Amino acid sequence: MGEKIELSKIKELSASDYDYLVKLRRDLHAHPELGLNEFRTAELIEHELDSFGIDYKRIGKTGVLGIIRGTSASAKSLSVLLRADIDALPVQEQNDVPYRSQTDGVMHACGHDVHTASLLGAAKILSSLKNQFTGEIRLVFQPAEEIGKGAGDFISAGVLEGVSRVFGLHTAPDLPLGTVGVKPALNNAAVDQFKIHVKGKSSHVSAPQLGVDALYIASQIVVALQAIVTRRTSPVEPVIIGVGKLNAGTTYNALAESAELEGTTRTISNESRGFIKQQVTNVVQQITALYGGKVQIEWDEFCPVVYNDVAVTEEVKDVIDRVFGEGHTTRDRALSLGGDNFADFIQTVPGTYAYLGTSNEKKRGTLNPVHSVNFDVDEDSLIYGSALYASYALWFLSEGTYAGEKK
Repeated sequence: MGEKIELSKIKELSASDYDYLVKLRRDLHAHPELGLNEFRTAELIEHELDSFGIDYKRIGKTGVLGIIRGTSASAKSLSVLLRADIDALPVQEQNDVPYRSQTDGVMHACGHDVHTASLLGAAKILSSLKNQFTGEIRLVFQPAEEIGKGAGDFISAGVLEGVSRVFGLHTAPDLPLGTVGVKPALNNAAVDQFKIHVKGKSSHVSAPQLGVDALYIASQIVVALQAIVTRRTSPVEPVIIGVGKLNAGTTYNALAESAELEGTTRTISNESRGFIKQQVTNVVQQITALYGGKVQIEWDEFCPVVYNDVAVTEEVKDVIDRVFGEGHTTRDRALSLGGDNFADFIQTVPGTYAYLGTSNEKKRGTLNPVHSVNFDVDEDSLIYGSALYASYALWFLSEGTYAGEKK
């Protein structure tokens, strides 16, 4: 076994791969793919893992699981899971940059290209340090996070079996470069999606009594849903019911025969999640019945809350202090009502989700929010992302303990 590497050296190793990380991230950014269609992305990931001598296999159509096995002799063998999501968004990029998306209407507007490149950079580092640890590092390149899919395929395939820790990260334009948000407990909301199909009856607008106006019903539903938030929930507990899409009607002078609405709910507890779902269903059914229509409502449960394990969050904070120096973390990043099905991985295995600062006031594009047509990052953040993935896994497998075990 070679001389044991100090954690403080991991950032240097990551920085030495800067050109590789940037080239990889820009390739991913220029060729974004939507959820469950990340075929080129998966092939690129497999090519890189091959080049590092890392075993891998497909999970589902476009997920990739890489496994790095340590070769150090030790009486204790642990497993840690590192996760990156790989899908893009249906957004038309407006950035004028050399690596602009080459696919019309599709863009890495949420930083998943950064996540993927950072985890591959970590894989490169860790594959060269196999003699420094024992156990396994499982690399999860997960598709379809933006549509609430992908995580379940890995879990069904047994990726969590024998795993003692789970770690992931996400770009955060609200945090400056070099800062990592590591907040214990509640970080993100539970997310559910609903689709409402209203069936009415067409008639001339001059004789509304002969028809059932699906558009009117739909508009009443949109207004009434907000009353659930303002009159049926506590004002000190965040709840969102949002309708983002409404389609109805075929002409200006006829009652709409049908209407379709799509929206989402965001809640921060299991109790609130169930209550809001039932309230939305009740309101939709009652309003539709009141005006003579028929309705069908479909629910898609995207993800539960992201609740970071307190002890694991402290572990990650300590590792950051050792790798980047003290003063690079914040624990008071505001609760986000955005969701992420990384939550599925940490429901049964202790883990934490960190937020990687990607903004730089000298680079104005990096200040734009996620899901913006002008979203971009300071690419120096790739050094921090790669080093953070690698250093936490290396620390846990060489110095860490089982969940609940005293040091």
